[in-house]
Amino acid sequence: MTDDSRAKRNVFVLVLAQAVLGSQMPMIFTIGGLAGQSLASNPCFATLPISLIVLGSMLTATPMSAVMQRYGRRAGFWLGATGGTVGGIVGAYGLLTQSFPIFLLGSFCTGIYMSAHGFYRFAAADTASETFRPKAISYVLAGGLASALIGPQIVKVTADAMVVPFLGTYIAVIAVNVLGSFLFLGLDIPRPPIPAHDAPRGRSRRELLATPRIAVAVIVGMVSYALMNLVMTSTPLAVVGCGFEKSNAADVVSSHVLAMFVPSFFTGHLINRFGVEKIMALGLVILAGAGAVALQGVDLMNFFGALVLLGIGWNFGFIGATTMLAGSHRPEERGRVQGLNDLIVFGGVTVASLASGGLMNCSGGSPQAGWAAVNLAMVPFLVLAGGALIWLVMRPRDVTA
Repeated sequence: MTDDSRAKRNVFVLVLAQAVLGSQMPMIFTIGGLAGQSLASNPCFATLPISLIVLGSMLTATPMSAVMQRYGRRAGFWLGATGGTVGGIVGAYGLLTQSFPIFLLGSFCTGIYMSAHGFYRFAAADTASETFRPKAISYVLAGGLASALIGPQIVKVTADAMVVPFLGTYIAVIAVNVLGSFLFLGLDIPRPPIPAHDAPRGRSRRELLATPRIAVAVIVGMVSYALMNLVMTSTPLAVVGCGFEKSNAADVVSSHVLAMFVPSFFTGHLINRFGVEKIMALGLVILAGAGAVALQGVDLMNFFGALVLLGIGWNFGFIGATTMLAGSHRPEERGRVQGLNDLIVFGGVTVASLASGGLMNCSGGSPQAGWAAVNLAMVPFLVLAGGALIWLVMRPRDVTA
C-alpha cells in the first residue's frame, strides 16, 4: 500500500489556497469587463482587462514553471501571490485615476498570480501515488467551491462601497493575496534535485508535443479552458446588457464557478472508474450543451443554465486533460511539459478572451446578437477537441503513449 499522507497534507494546503487566493479570480472576472467598459473609449475593448490577465498568465507560464523546477513550488506560489498583490495595487490606482492603460497594466500583473494558480493542480500530483493522483487534482480544484462562494459575495459588498466604482473590490484583492500567501508555509513538496551532468534530460518540447497522449491532453485542456473563458468573460456584459442588475451578473458567475468546482469531489473517482478519455469526452459534450442552452434565449434562467453547464463541462474536460498529461511524462520532463502545456492553454485562453469582447459588443446591433455570436464561436473548437480525442482512442493501444 502506498502511503499518501504527505500528499494529503499538501492537498489540504492547496485546497485552502484555492479557496482563499482563488477567490480573487471570480471577483476580477465579475467586474473586469464592467470596469473596462467604464474606462475604455471603445466598448469593443471592454474585456481587454480580462485578456491582459490571461496574456500575463500565458507569458509567465514557462518562467513560472522554471522557477518551480529550480526553487520549488513554494517559491513559485509566493511569486504568484506577489504578482496578484501588485496587480491589485496598480488596478486600484488605475481606477482611482480613471486611466485605462494603468488599469490594463494591473491586469497584466494579476496574470502572474493566475499563472501560479494554474500550477496548484500539478503540485497536488507531485507527491501523490498513481491511484491518488486524479483524486488529488480533483480535490484541489474542488477548493474553488469556496472561492465561488467567497469571491462574488465580496464583489457585492465592495463594488460600490467607495465613491469610485469597483475600487473597494481591488483593495480586497490586495488583502486576499497578502493573507493567503502565508498558507504556503504548510506545503511539504521536496524541491526537485538539481540533475547531475549525466542525468537523463528527457524529451525535447517538440518530441513531447509529438507524443499522442500529451498532444491530445494539451488540445482538450486548451479548448475546455478557452471556451469557458470565452463565454464567462462576456457573461456579465450580456446579463447587464439584457436589462438585469450587476448583482444578477454576480449570482450567475457564482453559480458558474460553483459548477466548475462542485464536480471535483467525484471527478477523480469517475476517471478511475470509467477512464480519463470518457470523462474528457463527456466534458466536451456538456460544453456543447451549454452553448445550446445559451442560444435558446436571454432570460435569467437561460444564463444560469448555460453557465452551470459551462462549469461542469470545463471541470470534466480540464481535470481529465490534466490527469492525462500528469501521467504521460517522466519526472525530469515535469517543468518542461507543464510550462509548455500552460503556455499553449493560456495562449488559447488569451485569444478567446480577446475575441469575447469583440464578439459581444461589436458583432451585432444588440446584446442578444453579441451573446449569440459568442456561443456560436464555440463550435469549431469543440470539433477540434472532439476530433483529437476520437483520433487518440482509435489508435492501436500499443502506440498511444
